[in-house]
Amino acid sequence: MALPNWLIPLPDAAEQRALDGWAIERHHIPGETLMERAGSALARICAEAVPEGRLVVVCGRGNNGGDGQVAARVLRQQRRDVTVIEVSEPDGDALPGALVGAAGVIDALLGTGFAGAPRDPVLGAIRAINAARATDPGLRVIACDVPSGVDASTGEITADAVRADVTVTFHAAKPGLWIAPGKRHSGALRVVDIGIPAADQPVAPAVGLITPEVGATVPRRSAASTKFSSGSVLVVGGSRGLTGAPTLAALAAARAGAGYVTVAAPASVAPILAGKLLEVMTVELPDDPETGPRRGSSRLAVERASRAQALVLGPGIGRLPAAQKFARDVATHAGLPLVLDADGLTAHAEEGALDSLAARGAPTVLTPHAGELGRLLGVASDEIERHRLTHARAAAERARAIVVLKGDDTIVADPDGRVAVSPGGAPALATAGTGDVLAGVLGAFLAKGVEPFTAACAAVHTHLTAGHLAAQAVGAEGVIASDVIAALPRAREAGPHRTPEER
Repeated sequence: MALPNWLIPLPDAAEQRALDGWAIERHHIPGETLMERAGSALARICAEAVPEGRLVVVCGRGNNGGDGQVAARVLRQQRRDVTVIEVSEPDGDALPGALVGAAGVIDALLGTGFAGAPRDPVLGAIRAINAARATDPGLRVIACDVPSGVDASTGEITADAVRADVTVTFHAAKPGLWIAPGKRHSGALRVVDIGIPAADQPVAPAVGLITPEVGATVPRRSAASTKFSSGSVLVVGGSRGLTGAPTLAALAAARAGAGYVTVAAPASVAPILAGKLLEVMTVELPDDPETGPRRGSSRLAVERASRAQALVLGPGIGRLPAAQKFARDVATHAGLPLVLDADGLTAHAEEGALDSLAARGAPTVLTPHAGELGRLLGVASDEIERHRLTHARAAAERARAIVVLKGDDTIVADPDGRVAVSPGGAPALATAGTGDVLAGVLGAFLAKGVEPFTAACAAVHTHLTAGHLAAQAVGAEGVIASDVIAALPRAREAGPHRTPEER
């Protein structure tokens, strides 16, 4: 399935290899020409990043090393002092000494075709570069195409990987440069056009980077809009001591443009929520403060959901056995688009519960962080973090749901194989409650009738933009979730948009 035009394609290693071969065979662009363009661009950006001082170019075998050799030649032509180290040669162990006193190093060891764990002498070279960078804060590391040791297709790192200050990648960025842990090794990313034709390309990447243009997919209120046509959202959540989460989700849904928001919460905490939510309706569900929801509460929640256009289930529900069963029952029987978040996800961590979501007759979107996805899949959270793309796709396939794996590199995985990646870069969002805000925004967009994969991507980008705006207002360290909510209207105004009539 082709990616929408608001995603920048990120070809994986096999797709980029096919594009290179297509350019060479179909368009008769010699491979040497592509290498010359790549190496020359690498030299130019290296010169910008390191305008003076001695340079070391560390080359491996293959095309990546060839790019490095071209860069070294171009830099020497510019009268730069350049040392070339070929790690496959007997003098490869000269690298640590060559790095002493260097101003910059080009990592041209491993290219986009690398996968797995690097072996010596390349592994030793990677470690030497990282050790030199740690010892000398002034040393700048420029990676050629991808930091060596990073899997360009997934961002996975099996052993060690170069930590670059700048990565110069050719034709297009690769998924592993935007997905952690590879993203954390890439530094500033520079994409260079090396002349591969844009039209009639033989591959259609399944992974793309979210751009602000996704905002145009979410309809705006018009003169003919009513509170109901603007989208009705039901948030089901809350329990003793956990009223903040459904409050944040409901307020976020309203600030993201939903015209009518209701919170269904246990009767024991509903008055607290009613006092916090002046513009939001509340519905009381029968419960026991000690044991959780009572019989009939799930039926009442499902009945109330039939009046809404999207359901956000899970914020603050808690982990009492009755509450977890309640969440599973509501998810199973509610016949409308569902955002399953927080404790609602934990409720589906027991055996078979995740797979049961595949039987739902309406769209499902899961919004886990790494720990929650680990519980859903029965693996440790650090295993999720090492293989984020793989596990997000696996969960999407099992649940037949959109999976939004949260992080600086938030991944949106569709069961049809499409994946969108957030550009991230908003540390202000690393605070309690912002996940509830994202769930509310997503509920609002689903209630407006936006296709689920698109709605998830639009919500991720709106949430990200609001995080940036909140940080500008109060400083990144001081941002709290309510600041992000307050910034949502401006975040929606910040990007392209169109009215419902233009969709």
